[in-house]
Amino acid sequence: MPSILTDPRAPEWGEPARWQLPLAQLCDSALPTGAFSHSFGLETYICDGVVNDEASFVTWLRALVSTQLTFSEGLGLRLAFEAVAVDDWEAIAHLDELLVAQAVPLQVRRAGITMGRRLLAVARLALSDGDGLLSRYAALVDAEVCCAHPAIVLAIAGYVLTAPPAAAAAAYLQSSVISLTQNAVRAIPLGQDAGQRAIASVRDDVCAALRRIGTLDEMDLGSAAPGIEISQMRHERQRARMFMS
Repeated sequence: MPSILTDPRAPEWGEPARWQLPLAQLCDSALPTGAFSHSFGLETYICDGVVNDEASFVTWLRALVSTQLTFSEGLGLRLAFEAVAVDDWEAIAHLDELLVAQAVPLQVRRAGITMGRRLLAVARLALSDGDGLLSRYAALVDAEVCCAHPAIVLAIAGYVLTAPPAAAAAAYLQSSVISLTQNAVRAIPLGQDAGQRAIASVRDDVCAALRRIGTLDEMDLGSAAPGIEISQMRHERQRARMFMS
């Protein structure tokens, strides 16, 4: 058999794009942002018996990807990327305010702020930002002009890395899917193989979400999924829980 060095079908060997490895680092589900502490309402469905196996978890995950992750996180990231590309920091501050305000459940709102600030700190270290754009955004956070929504943080980091905006959004959505699946593996519980099947089964849903995000505008930001939001609100008063949200 021909080797990869002689096979004409083999892709050309070369270095990855400058943005690929640091973007993978920032979107690693093991990044210390506290994502492992949050189920974003999944735990309520588990306690109600609505989500209790692989199939029901995938149904929930698909609903989350097509609603909150599309109309809040994904769209917010795209709009933030466009704003930072034209150096419009007023638009970024406005978008930050909208993203925080549209997170109606208190736990979700707090989780976003906490995880975003942690992501911002890690990104500044990982990218050796110095006095760059992430530091500029951090100054707005310190001045309480912005709250550090994670979608905005990753948009700025993606722009700094010269990553394509769709690649940054894809990495963000996939990271969210993997983190939530890891939490479902612990909480339902699911086997590790079932978790990997679940991640693979929503791949097309993530791609569909990315296509839809490209067609939306600011007026679509925060379109709600009432059932998911209600479960997130109910979690605040849940008697026993593994997760903070």
